[in-house]
Amino acid sequence: MSTTERSLPTPAHTIGPFYGHALPFPGGGDIAPQGHPDTITLRGHVYDGAGAPVPDALLDFWQAAPDGSLTGTPGSLRRDPSTGGFLGRNGVDFTGFGRVATDADGHYVLRTLPPGNTGQPYIAVCVFARGLTHHLFTRAYLADGSDPLLDALPDERRATLIATPDAPRTYRFDIRLQGEGETVFLEFQ
Repeated sequence: MSTTERSLPTPAHTIGPFYGHALPFPGGGDIAPQGHPDTITLRGHVYDGAGAPVPDALLDFWQAAPDGSLTGTPGSLRRDPSTGGFLGRNGVDFTGFGRVATDADGHYVLRTLPPGNTGQPYIAVCVFARGLTHHLFTRAYLADGSDPLLDALPDERRATLIATPDAPRTYRFDIRLQGEGETVFLEFQ
């Protein structure tokens, strides 16, 4: 191999993700029932420490329903009776859960309903990405205001948790895994 050729990393060179083709499911980013008039969109990018997009991240989202309940509707993911694989959502029920893989540009899109949790509305996010030995937890707040977590942070760190209005009923929330502007990540014990 010449010095100008570049070889791709092998499993021995990187930590995953080896789940990228198995865990996403059709409609994973469509939490809101199809055509619901209150649908909002949360979109953004996942960036690594050098500011480059992460094209193979997987994001899990959880949130309260608009009425504040945390249970979601069970069974809204349909299975293919012949293969047992997921066919996607039924398009009718609100589950409160979504799973989205980033595209080649590190971009993701989630369509959901406004969360009805008490206090500042937020969507919980779990990030799985190459190079991470453990997944990371954060929150995308849809408005700035008084919240025990937000109030405990300096302004520059607080800003990393606030999704910014981008268009009507659309919010932008970028996730920076490290470096300048690193997103605040949470630790649960």
